[in-house]
Amino acid sequence: MDTVPKLAIAGVAVTAALIALAGAVIAGSGESTQPRPVLRWTPGACVTGELALTACNGGDSEVVAMAADPPAPGECPVDTDEVLRVGAGRTACVRNFLEPHPGDPGGGGGLLRPGDCVTLEGRERACARPGWYGRTLALADESAACPDGTLDTLDGDSQVICLGRGGQVLDRGTCVAEPATDVIARSAVTRVPCDSPHAWARVLSFEVTPARCPPSSRRYLRADEGYRPVTCLYVLSK
Repeated sequence: MDTVPKLAIAGVAVTAALIALAGAVIAGSGESTQPRPVLRWTPGACVTGELALTACNGGDSEVVAMAADPPAPGECPVDTDEVLRVGAGRTACVRNFLEPHPGDPGGGGGLLRPGDCVTLEGRERACARPGWYGRTLALADESAACPDGTLDTLDGDSQVICLGRGGQVLDRGTCVAEPATDVIARSAVTRVPCDSPHAWARVLSFEVTPARCPPSSRRYLRADEGYRPVTCLYVLSK
């Protein structure tokens, strides 16, 4: 009988079928042909530490709003850490997932707001770093609109920066060295300790006109800009 040859032939056929099935499995294990999602600068998009768009399983920060370039007041949330220029006339307002948050008051980045420190050029600088001139008390459309407590002002990009106490801003009771001229930018007056041999006068008040200086004021400085341009002084030495 020829039973054995038939079984052998059947076994060869089963082996060929297994090989074909394995080939089908291998062929189906390749990469997906579906297109990758397109990343766009929109609220909710994620950004890397190098300020590039990325999938949100690996970002360092998030786009919280889109705005014009430069952003108009109120277009970016107040806690924005970074404003990125992303195209013609467009910026992205970005907030970090984790600390540090430069957009927090005094952090040195994001949007200028009360509590932030600024240089003489009106640029924000972290309050923990040296070199800033004053601390922002408020932002206003003009110097006359600054609130009570304003000691000096600076011109910002689109608003007047109202400065309160802190930094190099002159305050009542602080002492100054003698300036070279009577008319000078207040920011150019050198603030010195009152027990310094260079202390020339003590600040009594800030006024709009010299006539409003206190009676004990014998000298004053007239600034060429500022919230109250007249600084009334009590001279310590002549």
